Amino acid sequence: MGAPIVQESVLADNKTGEHISLKEKISYGMGDFGNGFMFDLGQLHLLKFFTDVAGVSAAAAGIFLVSKLFAAVCDPVVGSFVDSRKHIGSRGKFRPFLIIGSVILAILTILTFVSPNISPTGKLIYAYASYMIWGIGYSIVNIPYGSLGAAITQDTIQRASLSSFRQAGSLGALFVTSVIVMPLILLFPNHHVGYPVVMGIMSLIGVIAFIICYRGTKERIISQSGPKEKLSIGVIVHTFTNNKPLLVLVLMTIFTISAYNIKSALLIYFAEYNLGHVELMSYMNFIIIGSSLLGVLFLPKLVRRFGKRKTAIFGMLVSVIADSVNFFMPSNVYIFTILSSISFIGISIPNGVTWAFVSDIIDYGEWSSGERK
Repeated sequence: MGAPIVQESVLADNKTGEHISLKEKISYGMGDFGNGFMFDLGQLHLLKFFTDVAGVSAAAAGIFLVSKLFAAVCDPVVGSFVDSRKHIGSRGKFRPFLIIGSVILAILTILTFVSPNISPTGKLIYAYASYMIWGIGYSIVNIPYGSLGAAITQDTIQRASLSSFRQAGSLGALFVTSVIVMPLILLFPNHHVGYPVVMGIMSLIGVIAFIICYRGTKERIISQSGPKEKLSIGVIVHTFTNNKPLLVLVLMTIFTISAYNIKSALLIYFAEYNLGHVELMSYMNFIIIGSSLLGVLFLPKLVRRFGKRKTAIFGMLVSVIADSVNFFMPSNVYIFTILSSISFIGISIPNGVTWAFVSDIIDYGEWSSGERK
């Protein structure tokens, strides 16, 4: 019998009725809050820094493309390393990486916003190298954090709830960083100093949030065996071939998170060149990102009533319609902000459901192959 492309629960006994406390859910969400205080800085401000401060011209766009392709290799390598751990102590399999990885990521985040006084070619090489190394640091903390949800509980309802808290943390970080970072940078007459100083403050907040996540969560489902095969292209292809829901989720995530990040990164250019005032970015983000929190608030109720699949499709349709209408409208700050707010509410829903799907797919892979990767 063929594997279903999308399914709500893959193990009959997943829905155990296990209760996860509000404190632990908030602590889990703080992980993505901390994640966002370093990840969102790159998505929102790094392209602007490269082009307007570091002076690497339009080649900066290539930095993002090469880095993402590099990350596509790093992520499974890091995931395989995490899976291969056999001697797991009382701190769990994934939680120790939150402390180690967040400190590494904080340092690397600051370094990506440094513009050394060297030749244009040297600046371009530094930009490529620093952002690619940053991608490794991000994998070290994000891959274990992404796996933590499946280790906290096997209850599908609780996982959906954890997912909503994770999305709330992510949006909360995006809300704060998109509103306050640029005004703080503008306080510095020298942006070469302002960028790394402000990014250092944001990164420190990110590390503190990860510490809260580490201290407030508990791993209850731990696999001691580790993977039976060494990582290779063949193993990766075999995993996708035997776990079709994983392939579908990866494709969905590529487009939904890309849409989210691209719109966030380009807003500063729209405010400066289409609307004529870069300062408008903070006010617009206050409304746009703030409104998207509504999607997270209604996410658990939507999942309980319609299921994860229908909820995700509904959110994507809302975002597509709002963005399509906005594309044909004239450059007006009020119309743009309203339609963008509706779009962000829509796209926040599938991005939130994604992490609940991830936990189910990990279970499905174990059920179908006998290995919990």
